[in-house]
Amino acid sequence: MLGEFAINASSSSGGSSWLSSLEGSIEGDINGLVSDIAKSLNIHDFYSAHLLDYCEGYYTPSPISNATSQPSKNVTFCSNHTALFTFDPTAILQSELKAGYNLSQLKWPSEIEDAIVAIETASKVMFVLYCIGVGFAGLALIGALIGVFSGGRLNAALNMMLDLMAFVALGVASAIVTATTVKIVDAVNHYGSDIGLAATKGSTFMGMTWAATTLMLVAAFSWLIECCVKRKQASRRGEKY
Repeated sequence: MLGEFAINASSSSGGSSWLSSLEGSIEGDINGLVSDIAKSLNIHDFYSAHLLDYCEGYYTPSPISNATSQPSKNVTFCSNHTALFTFDPTAILQSELKAGYNLSQLKWPSEIEDAIVAIETASKVMFVLYCIGVGFAGLALIGALIGVFSGGRLNAALNMMLDLMAFVALGVASAIVTATTVKIVDAVNHYGSDIGLAATKGSTFMGMTWAATTLMLVAAFSWLIECCVKRKQASRRGEKY
């Protein structure tokens, strides 16, 4: 998951005093009311953005945490996988709103749409780079399997180049996805807090993409070492003769 934005219906932890408990109860009632109003307008509790699609759903049994239960995600819909996908919450919410309502009536911040437009091209470049990176990584894997059986300095050098190309493509794509996710999350949290919107970054996908980038760099260094070792071995054999 790249990121998630949701109706802000999180409850605060209650204190030991009766006043804190009362405050927590009132806040919970208000947040529950916000969630009910959102559902009546066909707005979901959360929207999760991914590389190729997005998903939406509700928190069950309710979006409010309490002493007996914690909210869990119930995904009710995911869009079709689409190449060059760009997550546009403005268009999604507008298409789902109950007839007779529009986002301007809900005071939807135009700055969020401005942030989405600003990163649209970057999102498409990111997708292309991921395709290139995965392609080079696949070729590197095939080359590594061949290198295990055939060996040789030329094969090591070729595998090193493939790994480096995969590293560059995945590295730039990872940097773009990190920057764009941060930009969208910051825009939603900054401009959407007044109408109860909140956004979070998807740590799982971030960890996976940077782990893959690091792995390709380690693989490239491994083949570089192999190439140097093969060169020294060839030099020693030459000296003997």
